[in-house]
Amino acid sequence: MKKLFLLGILMITVTFLWAQNSFVIYMSDGTTVDYPTSDVDSIVFVKKEVTPPDSSSSNPSVSFTDSVQITRSGGWFESGFVEWTPLNGASDYNVYYKNKEANSYSAIDKMLIRNYGSYIRADIPGLPAGSYDLKIVPVEKGKEGNKASVTSISTKSHNREGFAHFNNNTGVGAYNNDGSLKENAVILYITEKSKSSISLSVQTSSTGFTECVGISAILKALQKGYESRPICLRLIGKISIDGINESGDTNNLLIKASSTDKPVQNITIEGIGEDAVCYGFGIRCNRARSIEVRNLAIMLFGDDGIALETANSNIWIHNNDIFYGTAGGDADQVKGDGSMDLKNDSKYITISYNHFWDSGKMSLCGMKSETGENWISYHHNWFDHSDSRHPRIRTMSVHIYNNYYDGVSKYGVGVTYGACAFVENNYFRNCKYPMLISMQGSDSGTFSGENGGIIKSFNNYMSGEKSYITYQQNSSDFDAYEVTNRTDLVPSDIKCKQGATGYNNFDTNTSVMYSYTPDPTDKLVEIIENEAGRINGGDFAWEFDDSQDDDDYAVNNELMQAIQNYTSQLVSIFGE
Repeated sequence: MKKLFLLGILMITVTFLWAQNSFVIYMSDGTTVDYPTSDVDSIVFVKKEVTPPDSSSSNPSVSFTDSVQITRSGGWFESGFVEWTPLNGASDYNVYYKNKEANSYSAIDKMLIRNYGSYIRADIPGLPAGSYDLKIVPVEKGKEGNKASVTSISTKSHNREGFAHFNNNTGVGAYNNDGSLKENAVILYITEKSKSSISLSVQTSSTGFTECVGISAILKALQKGYESRPICLRLIGKISIDGINESGDTNNLLIKASSTDKPVQNITIEGIGEDAVCYGFGIRCNRARSIEVRNLAIMLFGDDGIALETANSNIWIHNNDIFYGTAGGDADQVKGDGSMDLKNDSKYITISYNHFWDSGKMSLCGMKSETGENWISYHHNWFDHSDSRHPRIRTMSVHIYNNYYDGVSKYGVGVTYGACAFVENNYFRNCKYPMLISMQGSDSGTFSGENGGIIKSFNNYMSGEKSYITYQQNSSDFDAYEVTNRTDLVPSDIKCKQGATGYNNFDTNTSVMYSYTPDPTDKLVEIIENEAGRINGGDFAWEFDDSQDDDDYAVNNELMQAIQNYTSQLVSIFGE
C-alpha cells in the first residue's frame, strides 16, 4: 500500500472527492491530483519548511516584545473604553477586563473592537460601578504577543430615578439594576453589514422556535410574545434604514407585540461607543414592556425620533442624541415630527439625560384617549435650542425636574386636558415661556385651544423669559402654582380657568412616587453638558450661536447640512 504525503504551505483548502475506486484532491491553487483508493493506505500532511523573513524587510513581522501604545481610556456609566495606536505588523488584538478585586481577566467580544484608521478602539458595556483593569494584547497569525498594555478605569452607575423603574426590581431592558447583563441574555450586534444577515432562533409559540435571518425578521418573530430571554441589540457605527424597517413600520426599527397579553419585553437597544447612529430611521414601541434605549444618535428620522405609541410600560429612554427628522407635510414639521412622543396609554416612562438638538416639537405626552394618569418622568435632558413641547401634556401626571432649557424659542412645559405637572429644579435660560396652561396666563390662545391643567412649580431658575405668571401674582390668570417647599400641596380649590380641573398632588403620594434627589440648579448646566447625550458627547460636534439661535425656530441650515453630510469614521470591525 502507498502512503500519500501532501506538501504545502499556502494550501488553505484541500477538498477530497471520492469516486468508486479513486479520489480526486482539489488543491487551493486550482490543480487536482487523482489517485486510486486501492493504492492509498493513509494520508499524511507535512508542513513545508519556511525561510524566516529578512529582518531588514520594510514590513517586518510584529515583535512579541512590543506592546500597544494606549492613547485614551476612561469609564462612563456602567461601561468603559480604551483607544490605542495600531501596532505595525499586528493583524488582530485581544482585549481583556477584570474588576480590580478579581483574580482573572475576561475577554470582550471581538465585535466591540473597531478600527478607525489612525486608532483602534474597544468599548466594554455592562460594567457595574467600580474600578477595572483593561488589558490589550497584539495578535499576529493567531498568536498573542507576550507583552500586554494595561490601563485602569472607574465606572459609575446610571441614574435610575423616574417612573420607568417603578415596581420593576429586576432592571429595565436586558440589564440588571447594577448594570450587568441579565442571566441568559442574548446579544445581537447590528452593523450596516450584519443587519440583513444576523440570525437568531426565536421562540414563537409555547413549544416552537423559528429560525430568523436579518434584524427585521427577528423583530417580527419577537412580536409573538413568547421569547423569554432578554435581548440586547448593540448597534455599531452608522446604520441606514434599508433592512431595518421590514418588520411592520416603514420609518422605524419596530419593537411591537401582537397583543397586550403577550408583550415583547426585556429588550435593550444600545449604541456602542461614541458613534452609533440610526441614520434615516427612529425607534417605535407598541405594546412593549421593560424596554431601554440608550447611547444612540438618531438623525433624519422619518416620522418620530422615538415613539412610544400604544400601551407600553416601564420604558427608559436615556443618553441619546436626537437631531432633525425628515420634513413632514405640515408647516410645523419642517424639522420632522415629534422627537420623543409617547401616547395611547403608554405609562411608567422615564426620559432622561438626552440631548435634543434644535427639535421642532420635542415631546408630545398623551392623547385625549388616555385612560389614566400614566406616570411619566423627564429629568436631566438638554433641550438645546429646541422650540416647543418640553413636554406638551394631556391627561397624564408628569414629573419634570433637573432639565436644561437652553435657548427655547417658543415654550417649555405646556399642560392641557386636565394634566398635572410638577416642574422643579429646572434651569431655564432664555426660554420665551417657561410654563403654559392652555387658555390662561401667558397663553394668548396660540398654545392650545383645549381645556387646561395645573402646573406645580418649585425652585426653578429662570433668565431671559418673556412671561411667567404665578398664582400668587394673579389667582385667575396664572401659568403655575408656585410653592415654597417641595412637599407643599396645591389646594383643592385651585382650578384651571378652562375646564375647571385641579391638581392631584401625585408628587406627595408615597404610594405612587419614587425616591429621588434633585441636583441644585446652580450645578445643573455643568452636569447636563457633561452627562447628557452619548458617551463623551458623541462624535458629532456643533455650537449654536445664542445671539441668533435662541429666538429663531427655523431650521438651522448649517446644522442640517452637517447632519446630511455626516459620515462614519469607522473603517472595520475585528469581529466582522
